[in-house]
Amino acid sequence: MEQRSQQTIAREAEVAGVGFLWGADVRLKFLPAEPNYGIQFVRTDLGNSPSVPALVEFTVPQERRTVIENSGTRIEMIEHVMAALAGLQVDNCRVELNAPEPPGCDGSSLFFAEAIAHAGIVAQDQPRKVVRIQSDVVAADDRGTDVRAQAVAHDGLEITYELDYGPDSPIQAHTASYRITPETFLNELAFSRTFVLEAEADALKAQGYGARLTTADLVIFGKDGPIENKLRAADECARHKLLDCIGDLALIGCDLQGHVIARRSGHRLNAEIVRRLKLAHSTHFFPNPETNGECRAA
Repeated sequence: MEQRSQQTIAREAEVAGVGFLWGADVRLKFLPAEPNYGIQFVRTDLGNSPSVPALVEFTVPQERRTVIENSGTRIEMIEHVMAALAGLQVDNCRVELNAPEPPGCDGSSLFFAEAIAHAGIVAQDQPRKVVRIQSDVVAADDRGTDVRAQAVAHDGLEITYELDYGPDSPIQAHTASYRITPETFLNELAFSRTFVLEAEADALKAQGYGARLTTADLVIFGKDGPIENKLRAADECARHKLLDCIGDLALIGCDLQGHVIARRSGHRLNAEIVRRLKLAHSTHFFPNPETNGECRAA
């Protein structure tokens, strides 16, 4: 795989909207950053604007979303922002937001990806580090879900997601598989939206989440299919789960070369495969305090 240059955005970009979890009005800014800065989220609503590096070492377990935390500063549901940055190969970016979560927008990465693309992407004078998967690495649980990373002969990263909620689910089993490039991400994946079952949405609202959400804001499945909404593609659900994988895999902090196959997995197993990949390829990494622990190939 030919090593590419690190990249950042050419100028500031902004996305505004309502947070899915807590319902706050959120303004998120993407700002250019120097080489080896990585991706860092900055809470401008807190004193001294504390930052959290978007690396797997800073993840904390939560259901249904990816959360990072550093010294008590937490940012929730970062996966769609991370997918947009990783999908468009933006390696260094300061992400400022005035709330504990990014705006939910339409539940996809499209608004973020379009803002980044409109801002422009520029090459920098440092090479991007690459981890080439050498042998099978697996993360699994006792519920029959797993993620497998495999070596491939070709360049780049391919991801396959196998979605199957069982024969009684209104969401039929289906699979999505893509070689991840900026063009593929923008055209085939960025638009795919978050989805939940109606019973799950009701349970989340009962817990205080999503008070400002409606059936127009994400895809809610009733027993007969999407409620007051339409799928953007027949396999949109698997595409969105694949999009989540892109965002979560980016928490390794480097490019990946290989094939990642996720079977019914979620954010917890996605983070676990990243940890195991780093352990399996530990000779390729060393800590660098000047880049807040960004993973770099030795």
